[in-house]
Amino acid sequence: MQLTLWTYEGPPHIGAMRVATAMRGLHYVLHAPQGDTYADLLFTMIERHGARPPVTYTTFQARDLGADTAEIFKQAVAAAYGRFRPQAMIVGASCTAELLQDDPGGLSKALGLPIPVIPLELPAYQKKENWGASETFYRLVRTLAPAAPAPERLRASCNILGPTSLGFRHRDDLREVRGLLGELGIAVNVVAPLGATPADLGRLGQAGFNVVLYPEVARSAAQWLEKAHGQPFVEIAPIGVKGTTAFIEAVAALAGVDPAPVLEGEGSRLPWYARSVDSTYLTGKRVFVFGDATHAVAAARVATHEIGFALVGLGTYSREFAREVRAEATSHGIEALITDDYLAVEAAIAAAQPELVLGTQMERHVAKKLGIPCAVISAPMHVQDVPARHAPQMGFEGANVLFDTFVHPLMMGLEEHLLAMFRDDPEFHDGVAPSHLGGRPREEAETVVVAAAATAATPVVWSIEAERELKKVPFFIRGKARHNTERFARERALPLITVETLYDAKAHFSR
Repeated sequence: MQLTLWTYEGPPHIGAMRVATAMRGLHYVLHAPQGDTYADLLFTMIERHGARPPVTYTTFQARDLGADTAEIFKQAVAAAYGRFRPQAMIVGASCTAELLQDDPGGLSKALGLPIPVIPLELPAYQKKENWGASETFYRLVRTLAPAAPAPERLRASCNILGPTSLGFRHRDDLREVRGLLGELGIAVNVVAPLGATPADLGRLGQAGFNVVLYPEVARSAAQWLEKAHGQPFVEIAPIGVKGTTAFIEAVAALAGVDPAPVLEGEGSRLPWYARSVDSTYLTGKRVFVFGDATHAVAAARVATHEIGFALVGLGTYSREFAREVRAEATSHGIEALITDDYLAVEAAIAAAQPELVLGTQMERHVAKKLGIPCAVISAPMHVQDVPARHAPQMGFEGANVLFDTFVHPLMMGLEEHLLAMFRDDPEFHDGVAPSHLGGRPREEAETVVVAAAATAATPVVWSIEAERELKKVPFFIRGKARHNTERFARERALPLITVETLYDAKAHFSR
């Protein structure tokens, strides 16, 4: 086992909690010790739910290990049913309680509750969060929507599968996708897990087909519904203008409706900008993409096919979807990075020297450290990536959001670069007060020689003039320029980096 500071995914019981918290009328009893209840904070502090997750913990303590922890679990299940009266329950163990081997499924079955009680076997030491969400949803669907003779179905109707709590923009994506389906005249039968009840899952077989928005969560359930109920499914992510267009065409074909009126009315501003003269600043910008498989692949396609970036890195922590990500990377002439080690991702970003990083909140920290602009396009995320406003990734409005998300960090970086270039201009330098105050010079600050980070054996120092000249280098290669110059100076035992040293190093490494 590897000790790590950050992790892209939690244990699988967190995935189960994402499904349980998304639904109504479902309760999750989790066999867990004190300390494993931290998961509540994910929903109340990050997604800002108005209520606690529908989860009961056994919260056994160290002193209980010498007693009967199985009895503690049975009491917790009975108490949860008596208090909440759910339509169905799921039961399982956290990664710590799994070691006790108390068999939550067998213990809950022995209680004889008058509702479906679905046991979850989530191997915490082999699997992770997204797999846990997928397995939980699959078990719920298989139990509550059993195979039966196909009812009379409305062809132009579908289920939307995949949105959960704590999903990256799932709430907003759902609103956009429902809007697109409504414009096409396709009725939505059930949305699950988000907002569904156990009774709603029993109606899944009534739809003509299924729409899988997030394969990480819903692919397994959709495959079972296809086998058991004969329902085909669409798994095209409607992310970006081209992705949304392909999605509309696919669902329209299954529903037997004409997609033309909806496609003619698309209102994204992304295609216009990509064709405008202003977009020439973006053409060929080097971008590194990392995240869950769905968002990473979609972001790579939007960045390259719709905006004109050059993809220099693509990867995912979703090992179950490595094949899809590798295929996408191969189509761009690069090798995919499949890892859940954030240090490996950091090393790959540093080696690729991109001008923009599109990733998770961990890549945001890495990019900040490396001085590279970054935008978050995938979970894991921070609270600022769960905005109160409507901010989808899917649909034509989602394409507008993506355009802003991808372009703004570069534009702000350009602004910083221009400010740095004109730092010594007589009208704009730091010593001049704002023009509305008359432009009178400010008091000159005392200047000092800046000591750069160096090895203890051969320390190097930057002169004031060299530091000033370095600031004229574009922000996205400034770190590399500093590193190369210091390496050049150390190799030649130069104690002071001057402007001449800076340009000598540039000439040396340009050969």
